[in-house]
Amino acid sequence: MRFNLIAAFGLTAATLAGCVAPVPVAGPAVPSAPVSTPTTPTVLDAASRTVARNVVNSEMQKRLPGVDVSPYTDCVVNNASTAELIDIAQASRAGASGTADSVASIVSRPATTQCIASAARSA
Repeated sequence: MRFNLIAAFGLTAATLAGCVAPVPVAGPAVPSAPVSTPTTPTVLDAASRTVARNVVNSEMQKRLPGVDVSPYTDCVVNNASTAELIDIAQASRAGASGTADSVASIVSRPATTQCIASAARSA
């Protein structure tokens, strides 16, 4: 009886050994075709920069009528990221509102506020 159990286990083990799937060996990775994903622009061309500067300047003039706001505009543009300037320019070109919120967000940053304060003292 004991021999029959050992033989049965051996036969079962041999049978199951044939069911094991081969394990793939890791080889060098083959690069697949590049996936095209839409990306946001990261380069601000001269035309977009001019549009963004004009939008910022007009928003600043609305808040400070009769004041030369060009130094303040410089502070805002210099403290804005490229993506923010692109967004402001694109929103302006599309006629979308919300550029005032974007400008206000940039103005509220400590570095921008300090720059504007410094420009105001020297004016």
